[in-house]
Amino acid sequence: MLKNIKAPSLNTMLKASTVAGLAAAVLTTGIPLEITRSYAEAVKVQAPSVPSFANVVDAVSPAVVSVRVEDRIKPVANDDGNSFSFDFGGRDLDNVPDALKPFFRQFGEQGPNGPDGHRGPPGKRFGPHDGKGRLRPVAQGSGFFISEDGYIVTNNHVVSDGAAFVAVMNDGTELDAKLIGKDPRTDLAVLKVDGKGKKFTYVNWADDNNVRVGDWVVAVGNPFGLGGTVTAGIVSARGRDIGSGPYDDYLQVDAAVNRGNSGGPSFNLNGEVVGINTAIFSQSGGNVGIAFAIPASTAKDVVADLIKDGQVSRGYLGVQIQPVTKDIADSLGLSEASGALVVSAQAGTPGEKAGMKAGDVVTAVNGETVKDARDLSRRIGAMTPGKKVELSVWRSGKAQSLTVELGTLPAEQKDASADDGDQAPEAQAPASEKALADLGLSVGPADDGKGLQITGIDPNSDAADKGIKEGEKITSVNNQDVSSADDVVKVLNQAKKDGRTRALFQIQSKEGSRFVALPINDQG
Repeated sequence: MLKNIKAPSLNTMLKASTVAGLAAAVLTTGIPLEITRSYAEAVKVQAPSVPSFANVVDAVSPAVVSVRVEDRIKPVANDDGNSFSFDFGGRDLDNVPDALKPFFRQFGEQGPNGPDGHRGPPGKRFGPHDGKGRLRPVAQGSGFFISEDGYIVTNNHVVSDGAAFVAVMNDGTELDAKLIGKDPRTDLAVLKVDGKGKKFTYVNWADDNNVRVGDWVVAVGNPFGLGGTVTAGIVSARGRDIGSGPYDDYLQVDAAVNRGNSGGPSFNLNGEVVGINTAIFSQSGGNVGIAFAIPASTAKDVVADLIKDGQVSRGYLGVQIQPVTKDIADSLGLSEASGALVVSAQAGTPGEKAGMKAGDVVTAVNGETVKDARDLSRRIGAMTPGKKVELSVWRSGKAQSLTVELGTLPAEQKDASADDGDQAPEAQAPASEKALADLGLSVGPADDGKGLQITGIDPNSDAADKGIKEGEKITSVNNQDVSSADDVVKVLNQAKKDGRTRALFQIQSKEGSRFVALPINDQG
């Protein structure tokens, strides 16, 4: 008898399959398996601990301000109502057609380039027409408080052409500022705001002796008029000379400093100002990682003088100087290329009265070694007028000492100039020629009877390489006056007997006098 067999259900078959699979797994591994779903974990890296600048920024930010510079823009016309007038800030547009108003508003908000190359921000404050023109923003930079009563330090080039100034604090508060004083030679200026009894957060100067290459710096300022911005980097060099003046002694920093950062501070991690951001090296106008800051030691003294007197009084020698190159040192018998070579001493000046002469090399001031011409300029400029100083000079192969009572540096005069003589006047009509072929020179009598006129230069000679050009004059060789080629040869022969390999030629041009050392080994 056949039995009726019932087919298993799908559920029963799945259970059986699962049990069989598990049994197979047990038979294969001998270990019961637990079936679970697995998920990948999110990536997480335990980063090493690094210093944060947040605490420094929180502390110093209230002391940093944006400096807005305003100047007077005169009306376009004022002829008894026959013409309309307006300013480009969009605040006096009643007579401008509606279709043109947006253009003038937009133009005014962007503003023209200011004295330091920065564009003015949207104008919020405009003075009334008073016959002198309407005030309008023309430039913007940065600054910082150095006292609780409202003294602000910034750059001279930020404020130099302004008629009015506004300090914008980090909370947006705008305060009118008064110019206390400015010093173009160091590019520093001081403003003052009236807080009406309010005490401002301010910062202190760092000690330059503790600033080292490689130290962290935090730059706070107002780049591109964006508002308070913080960047960080390191001090990458000290004592940089960027050719802006005789007192160049900049810190080089690699923090991102851009237009609008001018006048802003660079801080160390203690919140002290190590420098005032002043210039950048860039072909594009934007940051490329090379910026220059005025050191705190320089700024501190200049700012103190500006607050006290509104100007800086500097010591004055009244001599023109140039660097001592290796060639010049050899020609003078100096063991090393250091000190400052006196090109000329102006009549009636402290240097001339003390007996300083062309050809002297100033090697020390009050016993402290002078590194180069700019070092001498900075040292003398930092001293008080009327002070007596002892100068060590090298003259005619011997060391001497001179005592000088410093004068006061005139407002538009440079105390010392490192003139390398690269620029020369155009050639003058030659006089009679007489060759000094071994030196690459052709000379003749000078029209005024003093010195020798240079009438020809061998383009392949050392003289040409040193920048000597036709039309200039040789006034002395090794500090001895010359009026003929024979005089020159006589001096050169004596120098060879003394064991010198070079001779020091004093060259006179329309731009002044300078010294050039030429080799004399092959001179007959």
